[in-house]
Amino acid sequence: MSDTGLELLAELVADGSVVVLSGAGLSTESGIPDYRGVTGRARRSEPMTYQAFTGGVEARRRYWARSHLGWRALTGAAPNHGHRAVAELQRRGLVSGIITQNVDGLHQAAGAREVIELHGGLDRVVCLGCGERTPRELLDARLQAANPGWADLVGAAVGGRVNPDGDARVGDEHVRSFEIVDCASCGGVLKPDVIFFGENVPRPRVDTCFALTAAAGLLLVLGSSLTVRSGYRFVVRAGELGVPVAIVNQGATRADAEALISLDAPLGATLGTLLSTLEELEPST
Repeated sequence: MSDTGLELLAELVADGSVVVLSGAGLSTESGIPDYRGVTGRARRSEPMTYQAFTGGVEARRRYWARSHLGWRALTGAAPNHGHRAVAELQRRGLVSGIITQNVDGLHQAAGAREVIELHGGLDRVVCLGCGERTPRELLDARLQAANPGWADLVGAAVGGRVNPDGDARVGDEHVRSFEIVDCASCGGVLKPDVIFFGENVPRPRVDTCFALTAAAGLLLVLGSSLTVRSGYRFVVRAGELGVPVAIVNQGATRADAEALISLDAPLGATLGTLLSTLEELEPST
C-alpha cells in the first residue's frame, strides 16, 4: 500500500461529500467470503436466476434449502473494522451517502444510517403475489417448523461453505427432503428481498444512486472488483461528471485505470489507518 496514495485519499476524504460504494470484499473480514477474491475462489456455484426461481417449485426448493442454512452464517457475522470505519466517517460528516452491493446488513449493524442496499437485503422476504414484505426471522421459524431437525442434520454434513448471498452448498439428496412454505397471507410465492441474476434493480433505487454520485466530491469504492455493471455504472457516471474515484480493494478491479487512486490493500487495516491520518490532518485547537 502506497503511503502517498493513502495520504492523497485522506486529503480527498477530508473535503467531505464522500459517497461510498461497497462490495463483498468489505465483508470478508467478518467471515463472509467474496465472489472473485481469494476467499471466493473455492466457493463459486451456479447462481440462482430470477427466471429459474419463478419458473418452478424445484428451483425454489433448492434455493430455500441452501439459503435456510446459509442465512445463519450471515446473521452470525459481526461488522468488522472496515464497516465501523465507514460508519465513523459518516458520523463525522465526511460521508454523504453509502451504496452497498452487499445483502448482509453489516453496514447498518456497524451504525451506518440511510444505507442504500443496491441489491436488497437478506433480512427481508417479499411475496410475489401480494407484495407483502416480512422479516426473515418469521420465515425462518416457519421453515424450521416445516423441517424439524433438518438444519442441524444437514448443517453438520455440509460444514460452513457459504457464499456472500447466503447460499450454502447443500447436496441434492438433502434438497429433496426440504419442505418450502408459501406466503402466510395469500399463499403466493415467497422470495428473498434481493435482486437475483436476470432481475433488474428498481429504477428509482438506481436513480437515487446516480443522484448521490452526481453530488459527490469523491466516489470511494471499497471491496468491489466492479466486474458486474450493476456497481460499475456509478464509476462510469462519476467519470462522465468529473467526480474523482478512489478504490481500496484486495486485487485488481475493472476500474483501476479510471481511478485517481487505487490501493490494493486489506480493507479493515487501510480504513483504520485512514481514520488516523484524518485525525492528523485536523487543525489543532
